[in-house]
Order: sequence, then structure tokens, then C-alpha cells
Amino acid sequence: MVRVKSRYLLCEINISVPSNRLLLEDRPIFSAVKDAVASMHGDYGAAQCSIGFSVKYVNALTGIMLIRCPKSSYRLIWSALPFVTSVELKGRKIPLFLNCLHVGGTIRTCQKFLVRYNTQQLHRMLPQCKTTDEKTHVRRAILRSSTKMLKGKEHKDESD
Repeated sequence: MVRVKSRYLLCEINISVPSNRLLLEDRPIFSAVKDAVASMHGDYGAAQCSIGFSVKYVNALTGIMLIRCPKSSYRLIWSALPFVTSVELKGRKIPLFLNCLHVGGTIRTCQKFLVRYNTQQLHRMLPQCKTTDEKTHVRRAILRSSTKMLKGKEHKDESD
């Protein structure tokens, strides 16, 4: 038997109104991406999108989404992501855009990238903090994320 190889697209969902982010679900996003692929790449894109394409994870609080697609067709889906401009949620059209952060071969590599990305974002937030309370809060978040990364590396070294 042959193993089916997949690619995972780690995307950021950007919505202008933050309260609308809590309404996000995987089904409407799946259909919006599928429609964008069909409109950009025609019947060929729609057929490629119907085999092995799924939205694996959507976090409404952080606006992070993980898409699984076949390795042979991930570029079609990736190229259609900027053309997703809105999602139909509960009878309302919510304007949004998708930013692809990372393309990985496994969910685990995407998770590792996301930890590094969030740590970088926290480092970028630190100079913009106005009060000392905000700075200590961001420093604690950076420290927590870096200690989790170190614990993961130590655990990996022990298993080797």
C-alpha cells in the first residue's frame, strides 16, 4: 500500500470586528475556501479540492486555522486563500481575509512553528507596552512560552 501524503496550511484569520471572530466555525470556512478554489481554478481545482481537503482546526479566540490537503494539490488551495473575502455565518456575511503563515508536512511541525511565531509576536509587543503592568504580563507570557519550548527539547533529548 502507498501512504497518502498531505500538507497542512497554518492560516491566520483576520477579521476587522473582533467580536465576530467568536462566531467562526469550520464548515463555513471550508465552503468559502472550496468556492474560492473552484472560482480561481475551475473544475480541475474543485475536483482536486474534493479529495482529501478538510479544515482540521479552527480556534475562534486566536483566529488560527489548520487546513489539511493532498500534497499534489496544496498549491492550488494556497493560491486561492487570498481570494476568500467573506464567510457566511448564521445568515450574516462576515468580511475577513486569510493569511497563510506556514506550510508543513505534519500537524506537529505546524504546532512547533506556531509556538515560535507566538513568541516572536510577544517580543514585538513588548516595546509597545505603555505601563509596567503590561510589560510584566508580556514578559511572563514570553517566559512561559520559552520554558515550554525548553521542556519539550529536554524531553526529546531524554528519549534519544
